[in-house]
Amino acid sequence: MIKKHVEDSRTENTYLIMPKHINCYGRLFGGILMQWIDEVAGIVAHRHAGSIVTTACVDNLNFKAGAYLGDTVVLVGRVTYVGKTSMEVRIDTYAEDPDGMRRMINRAYEVLVSIDEEGNKLEVPGLIVETEAQKAEWEGGQKRYDLRKQRRKEGF
Repeated sequence: MIKKHVEDSRTENTYLIMPKHINCYGRLFGGILMQWIDEVAGIVAHRHAGSIVTTACVDNLNFKAGAYLGDTVVLVGRVTYVGKTSMEVRIDTYAEDPDGMRRMINRAYEVLVSIDEEGNKLEVPGLIVETEAQKAEWEGGQKRYDLRKQRRKEGF
């Protein structure tokens, strides 16, 4: 099985927050952001696997700050860990100022599984981790994988 670099599937999407994205408190509606996060994670996983993918788990979704009408929101996704048929994708979300400065508003981890047209699981390419940050993410991904496995055994 081939291996791919983290950067091979890295994805960055940009959105402008419009009135249809705002909740009754004047902030970006969390459900809209969750949709955007899932879309980016799906694109990242599809690029890595080269196949159909489906979301298996939203492992973590941390709202750190709000975003408001007229803000530019940037989502950056990358594969952090791969198993035999699954991939963990980290999605960082930023509000970007007009001068290009970004402030983090959310971090999420999702697990996606590679499948064929009938829904059968497919093996995914390995992941080449090169930098210290990528190695740390891989180690964190292994720990999160073990925790997810334990939670499944416990019925969660």
